[in-house]
Amino acid sequence: MSSITTTRPTIVDSLISRSIYSDIALVFFGVALTAVAAQIQIPVSPVPFTFQTLAVLLIGASYGYARAGITMATYALAGLVGIPVFAGYSKGPEVLLGATGGFILGFIFAAMLTGYLAERGWSKNAWKMFLNFSFGSVLIYAFGVPVLAMIAFNSDLLTATQFMLPYLLWDALKAVIAGAFLPTAWAVVSRIKKAK
Repeated sequence: MSSITTTRPTIVDSLISRSIYSDIALVFFGVALTAVAAQIQIPVSPVPFTFQTLAVLLIGASYGYARAGITMATYALAGLVGIPVFAGYSKGPEVLLGATGGFILGFIFAAMLTGYLAERGWSKNAWKMFLNFSFGSVLIYAFGVPVLAMIAFNSDLLTATQFMLPYLLWDALKAVIAGAFLPTAWAVVSRIKKAK
C-alpha cells in the first residue's frame, strides 16, 4: 500500500514520515478536530458562528490537497451516517440536505484548494497564507450561500448573501490567525531541523 503523495511537502510531511498508517491516523485526527471545532460556536440560526472553517482550512494547509480532501469527505460521510460531528452535535442526511449542507460540501473543495496552494509554498508566507484562507473561505461561501438561500430564504440569494455578511469579519479574523500560525510553525520546524 502506498500513502497519499503530494507535490511538495506540507508542514505535516516535514514532521511525520509518510505511510498509509500515518495518512489514516491524520484523516481521523482531522475529522475529530473539525468535529470539536464545530461544537465551539455562537449559536445563530440557521448558520452558527463556529471554528469549523478554521479547522477545515488549517487541515487543508497542513495536510496538502489529497489528504485534506479525503479528510473533509470523511467528515461529511461520518455525519451522514449518524455520527454527531456537525455543529450542535447534529448528524444525518437532513443536515447535509439542509441550510448548512452546502457549506459542508464546500469544506471538501476549500480544504483541497488550501492544500494545493500550501503544497506550492503558500503556507510559509503570512501574506500568501492570508490569501489562501481567503480563497478557501470564498469557496466555502460559493457552495454554502446558494444552498442556504434555497432552503432558508425562499431562493432569495441576495437576502442570504446579506445574512452572511457578518460572517465575513469572523472569517477574516480566522484568515489572520492562519496567516500568522502556519508560517510561524514552519519557522519553528526549520529551526529545529537546523539544530539537529
